[in-house]
Amino acid sequence: MKKQLILEDGTVFIGEGFGSDKYSIGEVVFNTGMTGYQEILSDPSYCGQIVTLTYPLVGNYGINRDDFESIKPAIQGFIVKEAAEFPSNWRSEQSLHDYFQIHNIPGIAGIDTRKLTRIIRQHGTLKGAICSIEENVDDILEKLRATKLRNDQVKQVSTKTPYPSPGRGRRVVLVDFGMKHGILRELNKRDCDVIVVPYNTSAQEILNLSPDGVMLSNGPGDPKDVSEAIEMIKELLGKVPLFGICLGHQLFALACGANTERLKFGHRGSNHPVKDLQIGKVAITSQNHGYSVEEASIKNTSLEVTHIALNDGTIEGLKHKEYPAFTVQYHPEASPGPEDANGLFEQFLQLIESHEQEGACTCQNVQI
Repeated sequence: MKKQLILEDGTVFIGEGFGSDKYSIGEVVFNTGMTGYQEILSDPSYCGQIVTLTYPLVGNYGINRDDFESIKPAIQGFIVKEAAEFPSNWRSEQSLHDYFQIHNIPGIAGIDTRKLTRIIRQHGTLKGAICSIEENVDDILEKLRATKLRNDQVKQVSTKTPYPSPGRGRRVVLVDFGMKHGILRELNKRDCDVIVVPYNTSAQEILNLSPDGVMLSNGPGDPKDVSEAIEMIKELLGKVPLFGICLGHQLFALACGANTERLKFGHRGSNHPVKDLQIGKVAITSQNHGYSVEEASIKNTSLEVTHIALNDGTIEGLKHKEYPAFTVQYHPEASPGPEDANGLFEQFLQLIESHEQEGACTCQNVQI
C-alpha cells in the first residue's frame, strides 16, 4: 500500500506503507544510530514523534522479546529507507511490520531519508503526517498546520503508581519521567533496592521512602512543561544525593536556577562524542533530546559544567558545587549504543557512600 509523508512546509514524500494503516501526526525527528532500532522505537522519550532512521536498512534482525526499553511504544510513526520483510537472526520473533501492526503504529519505507534529514537539519524539526496516498495533500496540510502538538508527554509515559524492583543494596528512588528499562537494569545489576515513582511524586513522598539516593530519569518533551518535578527537585537538593539523566538533567538545571532552550534538530543517535572536562577524556555516547541547558544561564547558579558535546559545544553534564548532585545529558545505560559512560552508575553509588560518611562524621561531632 502506498503512503505519503507530508511535512508542514509542504514537502511530500511517497513510499511504501508498512505496519498500521493509521493516519498519524507528530514531530518528525531523525536518529543517526546504525543499529538498535528496537530500543529506539520503544524509547518513551520519543513520545509524540515520528522517527526517521538515517541508516538505510532497518528490521533485518527482526524484533525480539529482550531489547525493549518500555512495554508499549509511544512513537507516532517510523520512517526508513528500506524495511526488511524477512528478518534473519536467531533471536528474532517477528518482523517490524508485524510488531507495528500489533501496536497500531504506521511506517513508511522507500523514501529518500537523506533528503528528509537534510530538510530537518536546515529548517529544524517539523510537524509531519503519515497518511494514505489517496488523501488530498492540501487538506492534510491544513489539518497539519492547525494541529497543536501535545505538551503532556511525560504524563502519558510515566508510571501511574509506584512499584518496587527489589534488591539488597542501596535504596534508590527512580523518578519516572519516561524511564528506559536500561536504567532500571543497570541499577538492578548493582543490587540496588529500586522504587520507581510517578513524575508528579512530591519531595516529601520520596523522602518518606527513606532513599539513599534519588535518580531522575530520561523522558520526552520540554522540561518547562513539568513544573511539578522542578519544585520536587528544589526541595530534595541537599537532603539526598541526586543523579539526573537527559530530561532529569534539564529539570535539575531548571531547579537550580538555570535555563533550557530548544535545539534546532536535537541530538539523537549512538555516536555523539562528549568530553569530560574534569579528566579530559572523551566518551562516545547515546543521546535522545531536543532541548539543552543554556550555557549563559549557568553563571549565576551553584552549578558547574562537567561535560560538553564536541559536535556543537552544548552542555552535557553538570554538578552542584555545594550539594551531592550531578547530571548528564546523554544516556550512560546506552540501550542502544556504546557503554563508554556506564561507570557513572558506580559514581552515583560512590556519591551516596560519601554523603553517608559525611553525615556520620557530622553526627559524631554533634555528640562530642
